[in-house]
Amino acid sequence: MKIAVLVSVGRHPVSGTARYSRNDAAALTIALSLAKTHGATLDVLHAGDPSNPALKEYLALGARTVEVLEVAATPEFKGDAIAPLAARLRGYDLVLTGTRAEGAFDSGMLPYSVANALDMPLVGAAVDLTLRDGCAEVRQFMPKGLRRRVEVRLPAVIAVHPMANTAPSYAYARLREGTIRPVATGASGNPDAGSPDARSPDAANSDDLAWTTRLATAKPVRLAAAEKRSGHARMLSATTTESRGGSVVIEGSSVEKAQVILAYLREHQLVDY
Repeated sequence: MKIAVLVSVGRHPVSGTARYSRNDAAALTIALSLAKTHGATLDVLHAGDPSNPALKEYLALGARTVEVLEVAATPEFKGDAIAPLAARLRGYDLVLTGTRAEGAFDSGMLPYSVANALDMPLVGAAVDLTLRDGCAEVRQFMPKGLRRRVEVRLPAVIAVHPMANTAPSYAYARLREGTIRPVATGASGNPDAGSPDARSPDAANSDDLAWTTRLATAKPVRLAAAEKRSGHARMLSATTTESRGGSVVIEGSSVEKAQVILAYLREHQLVDY
């Protein structure tokens, strides 16, 4: 049996630093367990930049080698990854991947696109799976804490949910021992074939070239004092015009006015200094 795991580059939610994707780490942990139990061959694949330092973290999580199909890792050429991945994955019995990557432009469509290119069935939102008699029995994540068991005949593509039943194990020694292996891809999508200067139809699409990349910024949150009045008082204020207190500071320097604002924020516990 041959198992492949597709991994991507994640992003730390606070610092924005590149790291391994937690979704794909769950898929890798499940694949390692299946490979050990069934004696299967396991390959870990990534489409993008082989020099990205975040890929080495998958080595620490248990991958002996990460094979990197060299394609442009920008939103403008996001469609270029499907053809080389599909060409490389032909002949595999099981393909595991995360539900979606962690970047700003990641839509979660890659598992579906790969399954469509390979003409394989796809099962999404998997929290665990077992293999038996040429089939995969998958337990799926459902809303409101529900779970559902489905069975799919191999070969198949399975997208692992972030709430999967896994506990990834990180070891620095494995990171030092593993290797990142770049593989050149061509226009035909076949690794090791084709001209490096050729462009895929998706890359030539003018709509794709219109994408731009920028950092996401959090919207400012308006400070509001906690409502301390009773429900009856709030209902009366909705039907009548009344003063809610407060003060208008016109006289004084800018420092004195700032002190009045700071005193209000401290009184209503909107700041902690």
